[in-house]
Amino acid sequence: MEIVELIIDEEMENAGIDCISLVSEPAIMESWVALSKQHEIKFAQVDPEQRIILGAALVPGRMIYRKSGDREYYVHFSESTVKKSSELFFKNGNHQNSTLEHQSPISGMTVVESWLITDPEMDKSKLYGMELPKGTWMISMKVDDDDIWENEILNKKTTGFSIEGFYVSKAEKNHKENHSLDQEIKAEKELSKIREIIQNSKSL
Repeated sequence: MEIVELIIDEEMENAGIDCISLVSEPAIMESWVALSKQHEIKFAQVDPEQRIILGAALVPGRMIYRKSGDREYYVHFSESTVKKSSELFFKNGNHQNSTLEHQSPISGMTVVESWLITDPEMDKSKLYGMELPKGTWMISMKVDDDDIWENEILNKKTTGFSIEGFYVSKAEKNHKENHSLDQEIKAEKELSKIREIIQNSKSL
């Protein structure tokens, strides 16, 4: 099956992740841990009274199945693309952009913590029973919306994060860049010929 690496094209407007969605089947196959009084989860430096959900937003190298018409393929992100995505997410002020199942925009959701795993064995995600690779982008979201907290989180209708954003295929990007470079080289050769003709005409 075809494997496609997705990258950020910074020439595109709004490149990268512009929204975090709460979903029942997260594409990255990592669920979150809900931190709340009702769940009786008490970890170091975590206030159990807060409505906080914590989990992986993007995992480098994780193969994500996609289907478009009759085409079936996998997409994945490199560690550097995950890092760049996390940076642009905040740089573009998208920390309060959320949807439910990639459809309905929801309010009262805020990314309040974000980090990249640098040492999988020492990372605090291990406190929550998560086994994630180096470079994984972790986030914590505060849920201020009562309906979302009670009906989606506590009832476990949604179980993880999924990103929404704008990426391009690395292969297609390289093809376009190479094509553009070929055109530039061809144009430069044509200009060189014209310059040579002009120079020769002056010497006559």
